[in-house]
Amino acid sequence: MRALTYHGKHDVRVDTHPDPQIVNPRDAIIEVTSTAICGSDLHLYDGVIPAVLKGDILGHEFMGRVVEVGPASTLEVGQRVTVPFTISCGACFHCRNEEFSHCDNSNPAEKQDMSETLYGHPMSGLFGYSHMTGGYPGGQAEYVRVPFSDVGPLVIPDHLEDEKVLFLTDILSTGWMAADQATVEQGDTIVVWGAGPVGLFAAQSARVMGAEQVIVIDHYPHRLELARQLGCLVIDYQQTNVLEALMEMTGGQGPDAVIDAVGMESHGFMNFNPVDTLKQKVGIGVDRIGALRQAIFAVRKGGRVSVPGVYGGFSDKFPTGALMEKGLTLRTGQTHVQRYHKELLRRIEEGEIDTTFLISHTMSLEDASTGYENFAFHQNEWTKVVLKPGWEKGRQEAGRANVANRAPAHSTPGSVASDSSPKGAMSHA
Repeated sequence: MRALTYHGKHDVRVDTHPDPQIVNPRDAIIEVTSTAICGSDLHLYDGVIPAVLKGDILGHEFMGRVVEVGPASTLEVGQRVTVPFTISCGACFHCRNEEFSHCDNSNPAEKQDMSETLYGHPMSGLFGYSHMTGGYPGGQAEYVRVPFSDVGPLVIPDHLEDEKVLFLTDILSTGWMAADQATVEQGDTIVVWGAGPVGLFAAQSARVMGAEQVIVIDHYPHRLELARQLGCLVIDYQQTNVLEALMEMTGGQGPDAVIDAVGMESHGFMNFNPVDTLKQKVGIGVDRIGALRQAIFAVRKGGRVSVPGVYGGFSDKFPTGALMEKGLTLRTGQTHVQRYHKELLRRIEEGEIDTTFLISHTMSLEDASTGYENFAFHQNEWTKVVLKPGWEKGRQEAGRANVANRAPAHSTPGSVASDSSPKGAMSHA
């Protein structure tokens, strides 16, 4: 089969690999019909996630048709399914408590030592992400072996095309959980750092949950325009003093809850970012936390901080004092996809949630390396890339986000801009 393969920093290629086989009774084999490049895949592409090896198959947002099942699988050949990016056994303490991304049994014992040393406990298994998370081959491929197929995959009705449901596998569920962990209440002001895929879905989710005002911070004009189209206010951090603007927009109180949808490669300011960047590049430090720092400074006293952005190691200058003295609640974690995906599928079917607005490019799996390069380095125009196994090399179609791409003027309705010095934090998460 053909699959997108890691060869080193900024070097991914579509290579030929053996087709996957049934290994355990609960396995299923999926023929992938659609897969996507995720913002967190760019952390692998940038070389900042440990234990990613040459030859690894990447990708964790995928769906397709069942072509083979083990004797204990509950799936049937021919069914269309979305597959959560987290691999969960369904029987351990965490799975029984719907903390599916904390599964104790999906990361093989021989792979657990690194994450246990780094984090105090071993991580669960994830598709296509790192040998810290089991080293499972990912979904940017023609076929994927899905362990615990009686727990993870969600059967999709045939009347819903892939593009409407593909993001149940990760970013829609992640955005929803980010808003859920921010404990959004009627009348709240919610601020989202990062207008990437997770940030936009977090903003959309907060509005669905009843937030009165949702503010999205970034600097890419098209991504901010997508946030506006969701009914959000926006701040261009290159044009505006973010902390001053947020105080003004909230009557001097600060937002009720903040969401860091940026993660470990923030291009933050906040005085420390040049040092963070240098340390990350030379391997002294891992995480750049400019967005998270600013979010903690911005949120009101007694507020909530939700962190769906990916972090991988240690960080400098974490504002522990502000976290404690302001009495903040901090919630983080990989997404418990299985907790949310049935409800989100219902909301998609009822037309309450749309996901297709985000897709800028659909292209052949054979052109995945081009997709990665553009998604990494042309983030204003390339908002989300969907890959299609079976399409001929060179075939590409514009998505809704690409068709609608236009750069908004500063200070249009729903925007905030000023002539003050740029201050902020952002990245491609």
